Amino acid sequence: MPYRSPLLDVPGSIPSPDDHPEAGVPWHWGDPFAEQRTAARGVVVIDRSHREFLAVSGEERLSWLHLVISQHVTELAEGSGTEALVLDSQGRVETHMVLAHLDGTVYLDSDPGTSVTSALPKGGPQTLLEYLEAMKFWSKVDIRDATGELALLTVLGPDAERVLSAVGAEVGPEPYAVAALPEGGFARRMPWPGRSSVDLAVPRTALVDWWKRLTDAGARAAGSWTFDALRVESVRPRLGVDTDDRTIPHEVGWVGSAAHVAKGCYRGQETVSKVHNVGRPPRNLLLLHLDGSPEVTPETGDPVLLDGRTVGRVGTVIQHHELGPIALALVKRSTPVGAELLTGSEDNLVQAAIDPDSVPSEQPAPGRAAAAQLRG
Repeated sequence: MPYRSPLLDVPGSIPSPDDHPEAGVPWHWGDPFAEQRTAARGVVVIDRSHREFLAVSGEERLSWLHLVISQHVTELAEGSGTEALVLDSQGRVETHMVLAHLDGTVYLDSDPGTSVTSALPKGGPQTLLEYLEAMKFWSKVDIRDATGELALLTVLGPDAERVLSAVGAEVGPEPYAVAALPEGGFARRMPWPGRSSVDLAVPRTALVDWWKRLTDAGARAAGSWTFDALRVESVRPRLGVDTDDRTIPHEVGWVGSAAHVAKGCYRGQETVSKVHNVGRPPRNLLLLHLDGSPEVTPETGDPVLLDGRTVGRVGTVIQHHELGPIALALVKRSTPVGAELLTGSEDNLVQAAIDPDSVPSEQPAPGRAAAAQLRG
């Protein structure tokens, strides 16, 4: 059965459309633009309880995880976290996770329904849990599905600290800092979206109670629309929406934050290292400003066109409270920043412009620079 949050039974919640990537949790609470404004200027709480959790424990949890995910975690301290990926053998992104290390356990939460390609000779898709179990071999680790134990809420906005303090959910100021909650679960500070964001992984049986505590403390109820609007503004990808089956970490800003360029051993590492050292990604994830005068907007998967040629792919499309209609798109790196673009289907094309602030700065590839020095 598809997941359905108990908060959808709270008066005022509006569910996401059935085919929406965030289906199963409230889309908004009656006024999505006011909810976004409050997230930017005050504090909101967003139900993200459809995310899935795994828990990895055992004395070799860090050394083993280091071998099977893209991030460097052998020294991941208790009370800290990070982001990580699982890649296929060609270095293409299959799963994105956020980690939290607390009390001898590493918690990994990911978008619902993600799958990875089996590393075994038979190949084929697997759940993340199945993939990790198959890679365990004789390592001293235990892996369990913790989705039934924990549910995720996100507190977002410049007034977040006041609300978190009122409910006893303080956490350190460093990005990805993790702290235990008094009745189970943990708080984790996130560097995105927006200016202040803290994830609360609360006991799933206490989800409604935590929601009430946070709203009673002054957080406004907001939906996934608000989270996505600020995520797009922050140029942060959502797996399976802003990525396709060819996406590599460099294209969407996941090198460094989720993929380590120097450590070896993990699947797809060769591509990550090669592109970092001697190449450049073929595409970049960019923010597009869309013409708001037509009544139509592009959809996820629609092409981005320049002079009739496809130069990109549309990902998340959202109405933002200040920026109007915006979208994330994977666009060829060679596309001029000031180009007049079109997006959408053939019968409903919409003008689009690249936000120049979203274009990543290009640094000389370390391998190329070293080779140039050798040539003198």
